[in-house]
Amino acid sequence: MLWNTLILALRSIRRNLLRSFLTVLGIVIGVSAVITMVTLGSGATQAVQNQISSLGTNLLMIRPGQRMGPGSGGSTAPSFKDTDADLIATQISGITAVAPEARSSVTLVAGGQNWSSSVVGSTNAWLETGNWELAAGRTFTDAELRAGAAVCIIGTTIQRQLYGGGDPIGQQLRVKQMPCQVIGLFKSKGQGSFGNDQDEVVLMPLKTLQRRVTGNTNVNTLLVSVDPASDTNRIKSALTQLLRELRKLSSSDDDNFNVLDTKQLADTLSGTTKVMTMLLGAVA
Repeated sequence: MLWNTLILALRSIRRNLLRSFLTVLGIVIGVSAVITMVTLGSGATQAVQNQISSLGTNLLMIRPGQRMGPGSGGSTAPSFKDTDADLIATQISGITAVAPEARSSVTLVAGGQNWSSSVVGSTNAWLETGNWELAAGRTFTDAELRAGAAVCIIGTTIQRQLYGGGDPIGQQLRVKQMPCQVIGLFKSKGQGSFGNDQDEVVLMPLKTLQRRVTGNTNVNTLLVSVDPASDTNRIKSALTQLLRELRKLSSSDDDNFNVLDTKQLADTLSGTTKVMTMLLGAVA
C-alpha cells in the first residue's frame, strides 16, 4: 500500500515538474528567510548588549532635568558640583566609583593638523565607570588633578587624525588656546551604541577643563559605578534622597535630575530587538 502511494506521488511530481520545483523552492526560501531573520535578530541583540556594556558595567548616569515644581515655570535645573561626587562616594555604600563629568566642544591642533571634537573633564574614576583601559602612558596624578594641570589622555581616533597613528605620549596638543601634554592613550573601544565614535575622546582633569577651557564650574553628569553584589534599586533610592537634599528640593518639588540605569536600558533595547525578530520571523 505504501509502495503504491509512493509510486503515485512520484508520477504526480513527474507530470508537474515545474509546479513541484517552484513549491520546493518556495519552502526553501521561506525556511532560509526565517533562519536568516532569527540569526540577524540574535546578532543585533548581542550587539546592543555589548555596546551598552561598553558604557560601563552596572552604571548609573545622573543628569540635570527640568524642574517642574510649583513656581518653577519649567526652568532648566542647575548643574551638579564636583563635591556632589565626593559626597555620593562617601555616604552611599555599594558604590565602586563616582566620576563627575563636564564636556566642551573645541578645536584640537597638533603638528599643523586640526580636528573638532568634544573634550571631557573628570577624574581617574572616569576610566573605571566607563570601562576604559590604557594602551600606553599613565593616568593623572593627585597633584595634577588638584592643580588643574595641562595634561590629557587621548583616544585612538585623535591619535590617528592628529599624530598619523604615531606615538603621541609626551607630544603637545592645543585644546582651544591651551597647550596640553599628552600623557596617555586609551585602548580602542570602537563604535558606541548610538553610532558615535568612542575613540574620538580627550580626557583632562576636571579643574583643567573648568578653569582653562570652559571658564565655569558646571558638572553636566555624575557617573556612578555600582558594585555587582549590591542592590541597584536601593542605591538609586539613596542617590535620589541625597541629591534632593544637596539640591535643596522641598517635598512638593519634583526631582530636577534624571537617573539612567544602563542595565535597564540594555534590557529594554534587547527586549525590543527580540520582539522585532519574532515579528519578522512570523512575517517571513
